[in-house]
Amino acid sequence: MEQSLYPLRFMPLFKDKIWGGNKIKDIIGIDYSPLERCGELWALSAIEDDETLVENGYLAECTLKEVIEMYADELVGEKCYEEFGENFPLLFKFIDANEKLSVQVHPDDKLAQSKGMNNGKTEMWYILQADKDSEIISGFNKDVTKAEVINGLRNKNISNLLNTEKTEKGDLFFIPSGRIHAIGSGVLLAEIQQSSDATYRVYDWDRKDDNGKERKLHIEEALEALDFKSVGLSAKSKYDYILNKTSELVSTPFFTTNVIHVTDNIKKDYSMLDSFVVYLCIEGTGVIHSLGHQIPLQKGQALLIPAIAEETIIQPKGLVSILETYIK
Repeated sequence: MEQSLYPLRFMPLFKDKIWGGNKIKDIIGIDYSPLERCGELWALSAIEDDETLVENGYLAECTLKEVIEMYADELVGEKCYEEFGENFPLLFKFIDANEKLSVQVHPDDKLAQSKGMNNGKTEMWYILQADKDSEIISGFNKDVTKAEVINGLRNKNISNLLNTEKTEKGDLFFIPSGRIHAIGSGVLLAEIQQSSDATYRVYDWDRKDDNGKERKLHIEEALEALDFKSVGLSAKSKYDYILNKTSELVSTPFFTTNVIHVTDNIKKDYSMLDSFVVYLCIEGTGVIHSLGHQIPLQKGQALLIPAIAEETIIQPKGLVSILETYIK
């Protein structure tokens, strides 16, 4: 007898980064990282050689690609399977920037594919915690030319061209492909992005790695990818905080993400949605009821609800906050 699908929870991957810290353990509460300097927790990934494994049920220890091979559109939805096949299109992370990250840019799909990659990268950041005076860099503070960027890099004053903003818990930043950006020191955030590692490093603050070497820059590629227009007065996106309701954060061709803060049971109707749904828990604990299963979920975990699920109930224990993501 064929086993039926159920909501899939995943085992995280931990990434050692030169700029990483210990907030993933101390604030998110995932205390089994083997790393002293953990910069990233990959909560759900299908990146080759960096695939998260299913944690629960009879599919435990299978990769996401293997589950898609078994269940195809039942897991991800008909349109998603037609477009991406067995390649899951999104990546979910937590990032702890104990020190500021490099200034970087991601290519769009067209440019990435012209260079042999599957796709580019558009992403969003939801700030979970920020130390006093922490900052986010997103976009240019005015329309710039390629020559201005090159001179800014040569003279090491590229910061004068960048839009830099103070940040705090609950801030939202949407980072489309082509936008120059960086996470400042003292920031803990959740990142949802296209499934891609396509990153062009523009400037790394003259930082050296553990071996005393500067990390590689990708200036030529970055100049080809950059959007040189001003980001405007602020790069922060506005949204509504509505308790026990769903509030839309980002809606793009690549993904739609909502935030749900609940203290009471909430029922979600997915009967008209031809897509998987991913819950990324960013606060608290709860139980997810879907497809006849009850799956515990806590801060720092990702849960994939198959596309065949028509209804799901979120049962919080106190306050639980979830980033809900799917493809329209």
